[in-house]
Amino acid sequence: MISIGERINGMFKDVREAIKNKDPKAVQELAIKQTEAGASFLDVNVGTATADPAGAMKWLIEVIQDTVKTPIAIDSQKFDIVKAGLSVIKNEVLINSSKGDPEELDKYMPLAKEYNASLICLTMDKCGIPQDVERRMEIAMKIVEKAVEHEYELSKVYIDPVLFPINVDQKQPALMFDIFNQIKMISDPPPHRNVGLSNFSQGTKEKRLLARIFLTMGISYGLDAAVMDVLDKDLMDAAITAEIIMNQHVYSDSYLTACRK
Repeated sequence: MISIGERINGMFKDVREAIKNKDPKAVQELAIKQTEAGASFLDVNVGTATADPAGAMKWLIEVIQDTVKTPIAIDSQKFDIVKAGLSVIKNEVLINSSKGDPEELDKYMPLAKEYNASLICLTMDKCGIPQDVERRMEIAMKIVEKAVEHEYELSKVYIDPVLFPINVDQKQPALMFDIFNQIKMISDPPPHRNVGLSNFSQGTKEKRLLARIFLTMGISYGLDAAVMDVLDKDLMDAAITAEIIMNQHVYSDSYLTACRK
């Protein structure tokens, strides 16, 4: 499971205050804690915390890279902010995200290729987010076609079918499982399958339980990446255990510790 730690985000008060005051302490602590929890990437999103989001993105990335070696996920749909973040990247990097419009992909894929970055691509276009499996898969196929056209490695493509909150549309989770299965078969190697996990249980009473069960079920259908709360130990333990059950790791009595290293 490629776990993308969601917590360094200007929508959270502590990160917003850190950006405002250029105080690195909270950011450093979150980078260390998420790394120790097993994060594969640290998602970095400035939110609406500043009038200079490009400068804030560079500052956050520099603080994190001076603190830990964990790869960064630059989280913005604004091209100039993504470019600003990439300009200070030292290690492996993931761009989060591009829409599935051909024009967007023609901008983001060459940029990702230039920086040897991976790229999350959303199955949405100018018409919005499709409600059905068929239309989402059409966009997923276009994403793969664009990757081939740009000679961009499919192993660096993350397709995100855009997960709706369960309290908005209860039919969507089952559709997601079908989509994960289909994405596994559209290319060789297949793209990664990613979701924004916290979106799924947003605004619900049993937020953590819902996220945990969806994640473990999703893994059984081929989900292999998520922007998620890696500080939720039960969630991370559930993901690791699901992968053990799916025979993706070798079992030992210390598998929870071993899989985090």
